[in-house]
Amino acid sequence: MIELTPRNPVPSVGIGVQPIAIAAVALVVVVLGTSSIALWRAYTGNSPEADRAASARLLQARTAQASEQLVEKTRGLEATQQESIDQLQVVQDQLQTVRRLLASQQGDTRKLSEQVGTLTEAIASLRQSFASAQATEAAAEPAARRKSAKPKPHAIRSAHRKRGKSQG
Repeated sequence: MIELTPRNPVPSVGIGVQPIAIAAVALVVVVLGTSSIALWRAYTGNSPEADRAASARLLQARTAQASEQLVEKTRGLEATQQESIDQLQVVQDQLQTVRRLLASQQGDTRKLSEQVGTLTEAIASLRQSFASAQATEAAAEPAARRKSAKPKPHAIRSAHRKRGKSQG
């Protein structure tokens, strides 16, 4: 059988010889470090737990204040929004009223336009009837003038009498 030998034989001196002593020294260093930190905190009165609690309380107070401000602003926005809604409702009501009035005025305007049209037609028919009446009278006058071209003696006497009475 062939024996295997390590290629680099290292003498085991140092760490492997006294592991208990190294562990004891490490334990002593940890205990001394912890003790010194505790003594330093006790001497200075500075405790991170108290600081953390104080900062947590301060943070909670700021958070509560910010929440209250947020609630107040939200209420203000709600009130403003409600006022805007109320104003919009009033404007819509006014718009409806204006629309109704406009529709009523348009109806009145249509009626008046119809009445004006009717009156225009009546005036036009009156003009036509007046014009035809004048044409009829004009045609009748020349015929009547031809017949009475010579005045009658009786008509002349009555005309003279009327003038004498009005002068005297």
